[in-house]
Amino acid sequence: MISRRLSTIAISLLLVSCGGIGTDDLEKFVAETGKDMQGKVEPLPQIKPYEPFNYEAFDIPDPFKPRKLSPAGGGGGLQPDLSRPKEPLEAYSLETLKMVGVVSKKGLTHAVVAAPDKGVYHVHVGNYVGQNFGLITKITESEINLKEIVQDSAGDWTERTSALTLQE
Repeated sequence: MISRRLSTIAISLLLVSCGGIGTDDLEKFVAETGKDMQGKVEPLPQIKPYEPFNYEAFDIPDPFKPRKLSPAGGGGGLQPDLSRPKEPLEAYSLETLKMVGVVSKKGLTHAVVAAPDKGVYHVHVGNYVGQNFGLITKITESEINLKEIVQDSAGDWTERTSALTLQE
């Protein structure tokens, strides 16, 4: 056990004495190499102070809403009656409605129209059909004639004629 302690002490002394030998050339190399190297760090950019933005575009028209160009005369022009109550068949586009028959009663002609909700409706001249304010102007044995009021890209209302034909 004593011999183990003596051998451990001897090995430790040998390692300590070898540590300082031979590092002079390494220290010289590091000193010479680092002499020419200078760190170049870019200076930080100048920080601009915060300037708050005041939103003052409340008077400008909303770009996401359709705009209507004002006519020079300022006249009202053609417009649908937006205050009248909507009829049931105005909830559907004209393409989804089908004329399935005609019924005449006491000289008054009614058309039978099938809607997408599987409902069947009786309409006559003066009723409204479709989503473009379609007024029924004439009912024949084979079709329903409509006068629609649609809005163009400039925001003006124009009139067009349409028809629902009998589906067999």
